[in-house]
Amino acid sequence: MKRNSVLVSALLLAGVPALFAENITDATAADTVFLTEVVVSATKTEVNRGEIPLTISIVNRETLDASTETGVLSVLSEQVPGLFVTERSVTGYGINAGSAGTVTIHGVGDGNKVLMLFDGQPMWAGLFGHSIADVYVTSDAERVEVIRGPGSLLYGSNAMGGVINVITRKATVDGIHGRGRLMYGSYDTWKAAANAGYKKDKFNAYVSLNHDQTDGERDNSAFYINNGYLKLGYEISDNWNVSGSAIVADFKVNNPGTTTLPMFENWAKALRSTFSVAVNNKYEKMSGSIQAFYNDGRHQINDGHTTPTSIPAEQTSFFKLSDFNRGIALYESFRLIDGNLFTVGVDAKQWGGRAWNEVDGKETDVWFEDKKVNEFAGYAVVQQTLFDKLTVHAGIRLENNEGYGNEWVPQGGIAYQLNPQTTFKASASKGFRSPNIQDMFNPMAWGGGGNPNLRPEEMNNFDISYLQSLLNHKLQFELTAFYVKGKNMIVGPESYGGLNSNSGEFTNKGIDFAVSYQVLPTLKVAGNYSFLKSDIKLPAAPKHKAFVSVNWAIDKFTLSPSFQYVNDLYLATYDGYDVPAEAIIPEGYENYALLNCKVSYKATEWMNLFINGDNLTNTSYQMYSGYPLPGIVVLGGVDIRF
Repeated sequence: MKRNSVLVSALLLAGVPALFAENITDATAADTVFLTEVVVSATKTEVNRGEIPLTISIVNRETLDASTETGVLSVLSEQVPGLFVTERSVTGYGINAGSAGTVTIHGVGDGNKVLMLFDGQPMWAGLFGHSIADVYVTSDAERVEVIRGPGSLLYGSNAMGGVINVITRKATVDGIHGRGRLMYGSYDTWKAAANAGYKKDKFNAYVSLNHDQTDGERDNSAFYINNGYLKLGYEISDNWNVSGSAIVADFKVNNPGTTTLPMFENWAKALRSTFSVAVNNKYEKMSGSIQAFYNDGRHQINDGHTTPTSIPAEQTSFFKLSDFNRGIALYESFRLIDGNLFTVGVDAKQWGGRAWNEVDGKETDVWFEDKKVNEFAGYAVVQQTLFDKLTVHAGIRLENNEGYGNEWVPQGGIAYQLNPQTTFKASASKGFRSPNIQDMFNPMAWGGGGNPNLRPEEMNNFDISYLQSLLNHKLQFELTAFYVKGKNMIVGPESYGGLNSNSGEFTNKGIDFAVSYQVLPTLKVAGNYSFLKSDIKLPAAPKHKAFVSVNWAIDKFTLSPSFQYVNDLYLATYDGYDVPAEAIIPEGYENYALLNCKVSYKATEWMNLFINGDNLTNTSYQMYSGYPLPGIVVLGGVDIRF
């Protein structure tokens, strides 16, 4: 506490010069008008945000750069209304027991119902069906597009509650350019990142490297990750180009256990890799792509012990798994008449893996033996603008899964542009999630549950939106109301040895609101609020969530305070098998408010110095039952561009 108090004092004092600086410069340019921002995730081709009936949020490069967060999801949890991400430590989400990184949109997401994409290609673990939150890092992203509602029409399974599409960076300026960042702070936390781009003639290349490590705020909660990203591109002609990318992440996370049941030597190591290649075409009246992707993972897990004295001198027993997720997608969009966009596509995916115990280097019990699932789909989407004001959007997808058969996915909506500053939207869409390997084949030794006859989970979503730009585009806001009805939710067995079943239902409804105001050329205020009401208890989905940030550039200083409020966040009971009664944490609801602040100083044209403080009021709170989050966390660092 004494060390943190000194760091907080330094943070606050560092902001004093900014408050009294006299010279105001145009350090912050006005944002692009949000109604004409170009998005690709909703149609797979470039269209204006105001013409898409779906509710879409965009987090741009400037916002990602301004954050000291390594993970994309931490930024989205603040910037996107209706979206929430659980955290468990000063840095790192983790995998297996004690992990966080659950993403929900409008209360839907637990169990991988929000699809993570890199350049439109799915990235999640093929065996247990969950996303890998630590792999999605800010330095790889040019921008992030979030569909706040079903995206299954274009992307199929797991896009039930929404889609997060990370549009990766590439070199766009001739020559070599790059950036390096180094941070250090509380709990012996280090963050280092470096990236560089190169472009000459028709060739471009971009590479990014990241390293994070921390001792953690609790005993046995250390974490590290090494992440590398490479993207290459070549323009074959004015109409054709080819690109390829690779991502490799190596990390280890320790699980300290809950406060009532501490764990020792409970850790997981993972090596994740993703490779993709795309051949793209773009003509005046048509554009499209053929894309192939492959991602896999190798995990090694030590279940650990509940007492430190029982730790052996050398651990020789582990749970291991290998999984994969691969596929190919082909689509083409046509603009054959004025105001029309017609897209057709097909895709094929295969995912699965195997899991086993290993003792003294030899396999013993095999939990999943080379399980895999095949899915094939075709879809068509048409969009027509009438009278330069009304855009009508409709589409249909047919998904075939070798396990449950066919699933139809319809979607429709309208967008009406009353004037260049005002747009109204309405949409109706269906989303679904196919049962994963664990849902269908979970072995009896884990308490039963595996049921190969499961149907996909599904939901219907209805929303209306009002988007407005005022004061010569200095003030912009969006208001959305939504209604969600889900059925066929996969629930676990009522008793040991039973089977999973499609018996869960839910109804969610609420509103989202987002606003930004460029008060002065050097002063911007932005915020968002979301309200969620559900007829069931939803983890990782607060009833109220609000976020407000200020960015004030004065001379060479930039002061960026922010405030986040979360109310009625449900914390589920931890009641796993073989847990002592005294270690069970009762269910409850969490309320908290966090004050954060970043102060940066432009030392030269190519170097910034900064200090960032989170939870400056030292609030006690948690997002995951039994895992209290840290109090005051301060990181300082340097940012260099060339």
